[in-house]
Parts: sequence; C-alpha cells; structure tokens
Amino acid sequence: MKIAAYIIIGLVIFIMIAFFLLGKKSQKGAAIGLVDGKLAGCSGKPNCVNSEDGTPAKFKIDALGVNSLDGVKEAIEKIGGQITATDKNYVSAEFTSGVYKFVDDVEVRLDGEQVQIRSASRVGYSDRGVNRARVEDIRTALD
Repeated sequence: MKIAAYIIIGLVIFIMIAFFLLGKKSQKGAAIGLVDGKLAGCSGKPNCVNSEDGTPAKFKIDALGVNSLDGVKEAIEKIGGQITATDKNYVSAEFTSGVYKFVDDVEVRLDGEQVQIRSASRVGYSDRGVNRARVEDIRTALD
C-alpha cells in the first residue's frame, strides 16, 4: 500500500512540473499576427477558434458584430486581457491563466463592417473550450 501511495504522489508531482514547464514555454511566445492580411488559421488542435472565412466548422466562431476596434480593445481589457500590439486594423492581446500561467493569444482584425477574431492557446492540445468561451465573454463585454 505504501508503494502505491509513493507512485501516486510521484505522478502528481511529475504532472505539476510538466504543467509548470508548459506554462513557462507559453510565456516565451507571441501572437502569430496577420498572414496575407488575415488572421492565421487554427493549427488543427482543439485549442483555437477563428471567425475568418474558410475556417473549418469545428474551429469556426462568428465575427464580432461591431465595426471598430476601440470597443473591442476595451472589452478585452475589461475581461482581463493585456493588449500587446495595435495598429489601425489589428490588435493582439494576451490572457494568462491563474496557476500555471499559460498564455493564450487573442487577435482581432477590422474587416470592413465587422471585426474578425481568433483566440488560441500557445501550447498544449485541448483547451476544454476556454478560447471559445473567451470570445463569447468579449462579445458580451461589447454590449
């Protein structure tokens, strides 16, 4: 019985260290930025959502129903994001998780009468719906 407890404790410690290291890795990255004038596509892992045309259905989310980046920047900051880059038609922001300090990127692009949005985790495979929920939180904060 004692050996099983030591094995379980060892596994828990190993997993915690692995998450800590992944969090550190995510802190060293940066937003992808625009690719051919549009937000980058999702990588295929279920940790990204994107409103750009041509996005596969499992990653697709609706564009924001606004035609200005000013309110979007305010909404991002209101829900805890930190703006990292901005210009006339583009904004990027970072969101950092609590315990392990994972960083996710949110990028928005003014596209005529609407704002396209992409939210993606920098590391890991699944985000358990965090990025989709974040976009909906931004949408709610715009109201």
